[in-house]
Amino acid sequence: MQPEPESSREREITLRELPSEIAQVLKNVGASQRLIAHLTLVHDVAISIIETVDRYWPCLQYDNQAVIIGAATHDIGKAVYTTEMVEAGNLHEEIGPSPLVKHGFSENYVRFARTRGQWEQSSDIEDLLVALADKVWKGTRNKDLEQKIVQRIASACDDETWDVYLKLDDLLRAIADRADERLLWYGKQPL
Repeated sequence: MQPEPESSREREITLRELPSEIAQVLKNVGASQRLIAHLTLVHDVAISIIETVDRYWPCLQYDNQAVIIGAATHDIGKAVYTTEMVEAGNLHEEIGPSPLVKHGFSENYVRFARTRGQWEQSSDIEDLLVALADKVWKGTRNKDLEQKIVQRIASACDDETWDVYLKLDDLLRAIADRADERLLWYGKQPL
């Protein structure tokens, strides 16, 4: 009997754990396993993005801790508005910052629970990177978002736009290539 080809088997998915203080907040607000899984996936991808940004563009000044916390908490309001886990809506953005403020997080970190869906109006690299992680974990590419990030990095680091694009594209393609595995794991988590 021959082993199954790698592409037809489910590969083990290894994810970085959410920071313990965020895991505690999610437990306190009664977040579902599916919501925790989503935030874990976005958090994990955000760290991969940060590692690449820091390696290629150390001149970029930004708060990578804000990106990590933002990625891990951006949809926390869906613990209250649970229907928005499966249906479109933005009520979770109104309530999202509240539990984070209650647990002592600063406005610099809680804002992502309110603004993650509004990246088009932001030039803040942290907002853009959180939005990018939230899209690409499932294989979605957004040219406008990516172009905005490329422009920000190229300008801040006095780098060629095409060079920034190629490096970022390589990373995002690698992340998107494993989206099926992440989506399969995510789909197995209870609502």
